[in-house]
Order: sequence, then C-alpha cells, then structure tokens
Amino acid sequence: MKTTFALFVPAVSAAVLPSAPAKQGLPLSAFGEVHSISIIEAIQGVDLIGTNFSALPISTIDGLIDPVLDLFTPNSGDKVDEGSFRTSSTSGNKVAASPSPSPSPSPSPSSFSVSSTTAADDSVSVAAECTNPHVRYEWDNYSTSDKKAFVDALQCLINAPPSGRFSPSRNRYEDFVRLHQSYAPNIHSTSTTQQTHKFLLWHRYYVWALEQVMRDECGFNRAFPWWDEKKWAGRFAQATIFTSEYFGSLPGPTNGAATCINNGRFAGMSVSLGPGMTTNNPHCLQRAVNEGVTAQTGLSAWDACFSRSSYPDFHSCVEFTYHAQGHNGMGGMMADAIASPGDPAFFMHHLFVDYAFRKWQIEDVQRRTTISGCADNKNCSPLTLDTMVYVGQICGAKCPDLRVRDILNTMEGHFCYRYNY
Repeated sequence: MKTTFALFVPAVSAAVLPSAPAKQGLPLSAFGEVHSISIIEAIQGVDLIGTNFSALPISTIDGLIDPVLDLFTPNSGDKVDEGSFRTSSTSGNKVAASPSPSPSPSPSPSSFSVSSTTAADDSVSVAAECTNPHVRYEWDNYSTSDKKAFVDALQCLINAPPSGRFSPSRNRYEDFVRLHQSYAPNIHSTSTTQQTHKFLLWHRYYVWALEQVMRDECGFNRAFPWWDEKKWAGRFAQATIFTSEYFGSLPGPTNGAATCINNGRFAGMSVSLGPGMTTNNPHCLQRAVNEGVTAQTGLSAWDACFSRSSYPDFHSCVEFTYHAQGHNGMGGMMADAIASPGDPAFFMHHLFVDYAFRKWQIEDVQRRTTISGCADNKNCSPLTLDTMVYVGQICGAKCPDLRVRDILNTMEGHFCYRYNY
C-alpha cells in the first residue's frame, strides 16, 4: 500500500539556509512539498485504506439550534454580542426556509455587499439560518476597485506592527503565518493512514479570522473574494489574480530555486518565518509554478471528491488532491505546508477550498448538521460536534475557542456568510 504524507518539515535550520540573491530564492528542496495522491488514486480510494472511517461515531445536531444561544461552551464566560461581528443589527435574525430568487448576473460588489437572498448554488436553506449574510464573490466577478482594496488591506497588515502574541512574528500579517506554523502538526493529516479531519474546519475559521482583522484593523469594508481555482487548472500563471496589479506573477523556478516576486502589490516582500518551523529567517516572497501539477486541480479532482458522501471521505480527498496540488503547483513558499501563509496567495487558495467545502455541504442539509472522523492524526479520537477548534484568539473577542457545531455551517452559529457562485 502506498502511504503519502500531507506534511513535510524540511530537515534544515535557519543557520544553514542560503541567503536569497536578487530574483532567485531558496532551493526548491528547502520547502519540501505537500504530498498528494493522484486523481486515479482518489477514485480508487487509496486515501481511505487503513482506517474504517464509516465505523466512527457520527455526531448529529438534533433539530435546529439557535446560533445566538450556541456560540460558546457552558462556563466559557460572557457571550459576545452578535452585533459586534455581524454585518448589521438584523443579520442575526432567523427566517424560515423559502425559495430564493436567483442573483443578478455579473454582480459588481462594491462597498461590503450583504444580501438577504441566497445565491443559485446556495439555495438549499433551513430555518434558523442567518439573514443578511456577508457575500463572497468570485475574483472575476469582483470589481477592480474591490480587488485593489483587498490587496491593499493585506498590505496594510504587512505594514502593521505585530500583536505581540505570536512571537517572533514581525508584523500583523506574520501573526497569521506564525499561528499556522505553530498549529500545523495538529490541523493537517500526517499521512493517508494517520488523518485528522479538523483540516477543513480549522482553515474555515482561520480564513474568517483574517477577514475580521482586515475589517477591524485595516478598514476593509468590501465583500470578500474567493478564487475559482479549478478553471485555471494547468495554467495558474495566466490566472487573473497573478498580475502586476494584484498578487504579482507566478514564475517558474530559477536554477533549481524558487523565484523572488518583484512585481505586484507584494513585490519585494520579505518573510521571516519558514521554511517549515524555522523562525527569524528573512527571505523573499518566492514561487516556482509547475503547471503539470496545477493541471491536477481541475474538474476531475473536483468530481472525484464530490462523489464522496461522508464528511471524512470528502475531507480526505480534498486534503490530498486539489488542496495539496494547488500548494505544490504554485511552488516555492506555497509548497511548504507549515509556513505557506507567508505567501498571500495562500488565502485565495484556501478560500477556494472553503468554497468547495460549502458547495459540498449545501447538496445535503445533513452535511451541515453532522460530523464524524478523527479529531487528531495520532490516535483518531472521534471528531464530534463538541470537539474544540482554536485559532489563538487572533482576532480577539471575535475569535474565541469554538466547538465544531459553531463553525460547521457558514450560515449559522459563529458565522454568517455565503458564496455567490
């Protein structure tokens, strides 16, 4: 049986990593890779051999919960006023399910879009879901003004001082890199036979936390974007996010090393964390695209994962196929599973992963109310609705330690957002 690994920690230290000359970054071997399985292996279920996920207990929400009453565990202290993290004072209101009108074509979401309607692919709803959710727009349906505001807000975090809670990060953006770096061993599967199914849930919360910090600390007041990665499979370098106006180019390697990015909003960006667990190791933002790998992120992988009906089976497929291959395909810093948020493109990639998760959930209401699988990648303790998920309170009171039930549905519990496409 083939065993593949989802995490790679480079066996190097900051002291032996070479300094990065102009335009050329670290050797590709310094980053390792997020090991994956092929589409054929996903169809064959190679990632499911060794653990009988179907035998694990299923945790189910009985009936409908009120997210206002279910935000925190008992004895967790005072509850946060929903108005402090909702779009408006009405966004926590609950309505019974009803048919939703189709969205207008080619929306142009300027100035922080909210809506009481549900998009075409998000039309399956249940009573008690929030109204006026934040709407996430696909990058190509995002206005030029919104795109600029989004990358400017990311740059704002890069220029802002660190919070001091995620030492040794050097700025507020690196707080997020350090959080991911610290938690990586617990939120990624160790191998196809040692899996944790917290991965999708944790990253959903993590990306949402970034959104809150961008809004609260950098004044970002637009709708949030997501990137439809599968439509660029095999040609990531041509994607409309990788331009000199936005995330910068996506070059190939240079002399066996990643290539420093010298255009776009993050040109010349220096990151001090990574590869792997290394810290205090300044190096340039660098990429090394491999379109043979990005080709694996298309509809075939998408369909292979969507054919799976249980949460752990779907989760495993996503983590080891187009999630892993998206990282490896962009290369360089993105191929480092531990410190990859050092590249701002990480968040566009994981917004796509969360979109896929939400898309899969809306196909069956039970997928928003049940959970099963492994809560850790060592002993496979059962993942339940009461399993805790932590993001280090990186966005303060808005980011408490939460139970899975609080983050399982993006339209209920701690969240109130949906996708438009």
